[in-house]
Amino acid sequence: MSSSDWGDGTRSVRAGEGAPVPGAPLRPSPVFAAPFHLGDLPPRTGGADAYARTEQPTLRDFEAAVGDLDGGRCLSFATGMAAISAAVLACVGAGDRIVLPSDGYYTTRLLAADELERFGVRVDYVATTEIEAVAAAGGLEGARLVLLETPSNPQLDVCDIAVVARAARAAGALLAVDNTTATPLGQRPLALGAHLTVGSDTKALTGHSDLLLGHVSTTDDDLYARIQGWRNHTGNTPGPFEAWLGHRSMSTLDLRLARQAANAAAVAEVLAGSSVVSGVRWPWRAGDPSFELASRQMLRPNGVLSAELPDEAAVAKLLAGSRLWAAATSFGGVHSTLDRRAQWGGDAVAPGFVRFSCGIEDTDDLVADLSVALAALD
Repeated sequence: MSSSDWGDGTRSVRAGEGAPVPGAPLRPSPVFAAPFHLGDLPPRTGGADAYARTEQPTLRDFEAAVGDLDGGRCLSFATGMAAISAAVLACVGAGDRIVLPSDGYYTTRLLAADELERFGVRVDYVATTEIEAVAAAGGLEGARLVLLETPSNPQLDVCDIAVVARAARAAGALLAVDNTTATPLGQRPLALGAHLTVGSDTKALTGHSDLLLGHVSTTDDDLYARIQGWRNHTGNTPGPFEAWLGHRSMSTLDLRLARQAANAAAVAEVLAGSSVVSGVRWPWRAGDPSFELASRQMLRPNGVLSAELPDEAAVAKLLAGSRLWAAATSFGGVHSTLDRRAQWGGDAVAPGFVRFSCGIEDTDDLVADLSVALAALD
């Protein structure tokens, strides 16, 4: 059996491993060096490392592991936004047109509005639920790059990656997919035709809310070299400790996703059954607008859902009545959190719109705690 035939748990633990060496550590230890001994070798010859901004063994270990899960070659970055910036800026230039999700991560839109447009990049925004129709109507013609985020953050809409990938390739455009919410175990955009897959590994991939990381993966050698050159020139590499910690943490991804998804399924029913909650969204709940496509396109569910409470005061009261749900941004961690998105000012959502991120606590405990907190709002 090849490693690609292994289950998610085995792949999470074994991803990126080489052949065992007697006497070597079971797991690679972090290498903290910035410069390396050159000896009498010219730089970057004979496979020798020279300087950690451009080559670093601990980063390679992490990248090999993530690349195995993504199905491509991976480059790591200091943050998810550094990864998105590299995927965009390494591929577009002045006068180019790019298509971004109007309902995706708001900092990506800030990158476009505050940086890309001043460099002469034309930016068009399309909602996740509309991109397939735009693609079918020829709306990707003349685009250099199309970025999808599916499921979208925070509203959890899903689009058909393979359909958009075919249209993008026919139009001569590159397709990148922000796969942060799904994770490489939940969705494999490269296998669906995307040129690039991008992730904020701060979220569920590493899943412990204690580091910042991002990555870009591709199967295209030219794109890999272009993005690697961008990273080397701009210095967007993560530190070796972060890369090592990320590699260690992703070993439990399969286990964490399973518990988070079970919790999300139960929490979605609690929220849907409350008289003070509306608009419950979880793509794997029957009846959700994204259910059919998510069930067909994605490999497994995760623990992120959203819903709307009456107003800001209701969200505050819910938090005050809960012992297990903490107010925090980001998502995908082992702790259950909720985030009132309107407070950040970047998303077109109602004041009581909340993104829930289910952790790995016992399902019964989370349900009981949330039920008590919701009952206080009736």
